[in-house]
Amino acid sequence: MAEPITDRKVLDANRNDMKCRMEELVMKIQHDFCRSLEAEENFDKKFVVDRWQRSEGGGGITCVLQDGDVFEKAGVNISVVHGNLPKGAIQQMRSRGKQLADGDLPFFAVGVSAVIHPRNPMIPTIHFNYRYFEVTDSTGEKQWWFGGGTDLTPYYLNEDDAKHFHRTLKEACDPHDKSYYPKFKDWCDKYFFIPHRNESRGVGGIFFDDLDGPNAEQAFDFVSSCAHSVIPSYLPLVQRHKNDSYGTRQRQWQLLRRGRYVEFNLIYDRGTKFGLYTPGARYESILMSLPLQAKWEYMNIPEQGTEEAAIIEVLKKPKNWLNL
Repeated sequence: MAEPITDRKVLDANRNDMKCRMEELVMKIQHDFCRSLEAEENFDKKFVVDRWQRSEGGGGITCVLQDGDVFEKAGVNISVVHGNLPKGAIQQMRSRGKQLADGDLPFFAVGVSAVIHPRNPMIPTIHFNYRYFEVTDSTGEKQWWFGGGTDLTPYYLNEDDAKHFHRTLKEACDPHDKSYYPKFKDWCDKYFFIPHRNESRGVGGIFFDDLDGPNAEQAFDFVSSCAHSVIPSYLPLVQRHKNDSYGTRQRQWQLLRRGRYVEFNLIYDRGTKFGLYTPGARYESILMSLPLQAKWEYMNIPEQGTEEAAIIEVLKKPKNWLNL
């Protein structure tokens, strides 16, 4: 979508360096996903491309499509940043069990993240994020790991959509390790949970972090497979529902459910917290995940037997969509 953050000569000269390989991967994922979404718009709406630099090191490319006919707001961001880890980020990583030395900790992080808020309430929202991280301590020892995942947040329950989505993710995971899909599906259900609401954000997907095995090559191949599965997991749902009819009731319910999305992202999301902790962070890009419109109503509880109640039931009791 734009020139890479790292100089092209550096990328070309370091084809085997994982930092460079991951930067090229996230650029391709961003490009392919943005173009596939643009192709679904009916009036030639395009992404605005914003390439930015970070004075502390690195930068990113933020692509946003707003007020489209199909997508009310779609954000696809890549970041390639480096510098010294701030204290807040160090504390967050130590809380996950990372053994990090004291003193300055140089880091490198590269990733792609996207959140798509469709206009039609019958199209689910999708989120995905795939990233690579390196930290070097004072002895010169380097730690590296991958993280990421893809998850789906429908406003109305369509079991065929959920099964297609999960099946596509399983097909991406299985060639690498057949334990990955059930393990990362369970992790996703637990991660995208809103404790104060006692419900999940959506119908799940996969989520993983701190992946540093079996080795860097195999971990990269797995992440690449997952990232490339986003389009086949989501675009058929967009195509299936973008012309579905809906009314004021469905629109108001969509706005209420988006409120839950905002609550999770601002209170619990690890990526949002890391971004806000990082000096020189680009807050417009970090908060790109928020919808154009959302709504909060006091004590909105859907009536039993309604379509709105059906999705709430699933959000309170995550399902095994593939009957494994």
